[in-house]
Amino acid sequence: MDMLKQHAIFMNLAVELAHQAADKGEVPVGAVIVRDSQVIGTGHNLSIVNNDATAHAEIVAMRNASKKIRNYRLIGCDLYVTIEPCTMCVGAMVHARINRIIFGAKEPRAGALQSQFQLLDDGRFNHSIDVIGGILADECSEIMSKFFREKRRKN
Repeated sequence: MDMLKQHAIFMNLAVELAHQAADKGEVPVGAVIVRDSQVIGTGHNLSIVNNDATAHAEIVAMRNASKKIRNYRLIGCDLYVTIEPCTMCVGAMVHARINRIIFGAKEPRAGALQSQFQLLDDGRFNHSIDVIGGILADECSEIMSKFFREKRRKN
């Protein structure tokens, strides 16, 4: 299968998860963990529902994948996420040994890969992660914009 097509398939799943987060009143971010072209973990933001600042979509997906494979090291796994990850999530991905991060839209306020910080460019980590950005970026960005537009309208 063409790599771009594969990225779109998994990002579409992350988009569905972002919509689930929005339905719960959470910031609409979805994440999918893939190993050998198989989904092994999914997640969406649950910080509000769980009263847990660490329950970002990426962390939830990594927790679920780790439980499934019974290993906190997610070696050989790719992480798809609708929005550029924050510093906490990138740090966790380094510790989990994620192989590649594929994200949708940039996060201008807290993005830790390209927007605010370029954490993985530092060179001091003991693990490097490949990064691909911009997969279904317009769709991923629109989910966030719509969520916050509606939130402002209600207030």
